[in-house]
Amino acid sequence: MMRFLPLLAACLLTNALADPVYKCTQDGKTSYSDRPCVHGKSVELPAPVGIRPEGAESVPTRDARTLLQLEKLRIAREKEQKREQERSDKADARQARAAATHRKQCARLNLRKRWAEEDVARLTGRAKVAAQRRSKRATEALAVECPA
Repeated sequence: MMRFLPLLAACLLTNALADPVYKCTQDGKTSYSDRPCVHGKSVELPAPVGIRPEGAESVPTRDARTLLQLEKLRIAREKEQKREQERSDKADARQARAAATHRKQCARLNLRKRWAEEDVARLTGRAKVAAQRRSKRATEALAVECPA
């Protein structure tokens, strides 16, 4: 029984809203009712659907304009955030490439230093002196480019 109560209430409410309204004039007094007058003059009034106060048409229009402006602002803000994110991503990628290039350069200098040290250990005489000079220069270049 409780399941049908909302349905019953909806039916009654729909019927109540659809009932006509009567204006009754009796002995110079005016009254309004949902039934015609028994004595006196009665006039059926049109249903009050669509009756709005003066200036009410402009309220929804203003609201719609405001909503449209707010939506445009939101879209513009999202676009700006997206652009800023893209700029940030590009800057991060540029920094990552620069760091990778620097690591590669340090690895190359470290390898040259190691080869120069191997040449010093293996060579003798004048060649050894030249290899020591190359080893010293490789060590200095590594120290300048890649301070540890």
